[in-house]
Amino acid sequence: MEIGAYSHIGKVREINEDAYYIANGNLNLFIVADGMGGHNAGEVASNVAIQSIKDFMEDHTSEFFDEDEKTVCEILKRATLEANHNIFQRSKREIECHGMGTTLTVVLLLSKLYIAHVGDSRAYLMRKNKLSQITEDHSLVAELLKNGSITENEARIHPQRNMITRALGTEEDIMIDVFTLDLQDDDVILLCTDGLSNLIEVEEIKNVLVDANNMQKACEHLVSLANERGGHDNITVVAIKNR
Repeated sequence: MEIGAYSHIGKVREINEDAYYIANGNLNLFIVADGMGGHNAGEVASNVAIQSIKDFMEDHTSEFFDEDEKTVCEILKRATLEANHNIFQRSKREIECHGMGTTLTVVLLLSKLYIAHVGDSRAYLMRKNKLSQITEDHSLVAELLKNGSITENEARIHPQRNMITRALGTEEDIMIDVFTLDLQDDDVILLCTDGLSNLIEVEEIKNVLVDANNMQKACEHLVSLANERGGHDNITVVAIKNR
């Protein structure tokens, strides 16, 4: 397995409210989160989400050694619900954190790819030099696109393209997308926040991944491209090549 990761504040924001986590030890866990909220609360939300997921998954690692697919998906869902609870409760306790939330995209690599997802950060899969988005954006623009109200070109420049319809920690109950995919050798999984996906087209991302010598250079190159195009938001990229 080859891993790359890079996060940058961008050229406009005062702080980086993105956060990420990459595999450590025996747990092949990867997370990207994009926080939101005033008074730096977005930074709090994204970091609470990641710490909560990491702690929960580490505490339950033994439960998915046999890799029963249903069990692994349930553990991943419970971990995400725990993170939602922790963020929501903190936002109620601390006035400066009121209303905070975060996107969340989690990948667990076992013999299959397990994904939990809330918000508009994304997971892509590159297989045989073809890149496809494997998560669904929980955003207003995605809903308008799905029902045919706008075109893909209109979606790229829509004034409300940053409005998300689902976020972790903003409500006591949350719907979570949890699903699995089969893995093949040389598949590349890329996680990113919208600071990248709003500025870099899918074909461009694919070309960088194909041309890069390694995943770390690919992540750094993608962040550099986003900054060259304005860096309007924080930018975070995690790339994992399955070997």
